[in-house]
Amino acid sequence: MGKFTLGVIVTLLVLLLGGLGFATLGFFPTAANVAPPHLERRIAMGAVDASMERHAPRVTNPLTPTDQNLEDGMKVYTMNCALCHGGLDRKPSSLVASFYPPPPNLISDPPDDPEWHIFYTIRTGVRYTGMPSWDKTLSEQDMWKITMLLSHLDKLPPAVQEYWKTSFGVAPSTGDEKKEGGEKHEHH
Repeated sequence: MGKFTLGVIVTLLVLLLGGLGFATLGFFPTAANVAPPHLERRIAMGAVDASMERHAPRVTNPLTPTDQNLEDGMKVYTMNCALCHGGLDRKPSSLVASFYPPPPNLISDPPDDPEWHIFYTIRTGVRYTGMPSWDKTLSEQDMWKITMLLSHLDKLPPAVQEYWKTSFGVAPSTGDEKKEGGEKHEHH
């Protein structure tokens, strides 16, 4: 039994040192302008999901979805998020092809994560993705307003829909397009 345990330990050490050698000798691909292997994407997204589940507090948005808070959320989103995640006109970001992984277009395909998850992502960012932490740049209230906007995109009040149309030249999506076109996809 002792030799078997020693063999397992030695095998694990060889694999660990081999992996470190692979990475430190420059064999690990780091280019952001090529599609990553499927296994890498799967492992990376699984790690992000697991980290969010483990670390993100299950907090409730302290703000109510008033017309003013939702309109403020649009303004803060436009100023801080649209460059990477697409504008309220639903056009994709010009930077989308320059990132690995590419940032999701949050307006055309809004996240279906709970608000605590969206807020935590905005507040802390996501390492190795280009998603910065906004906790030192935006107020907590502004981060909640963006969170609220993203989680209410398919159920905006009429006055907010009119503000969107007037301000951004296109009507917001009502969510009906998603139902007709297929299922929503989860983003992280």
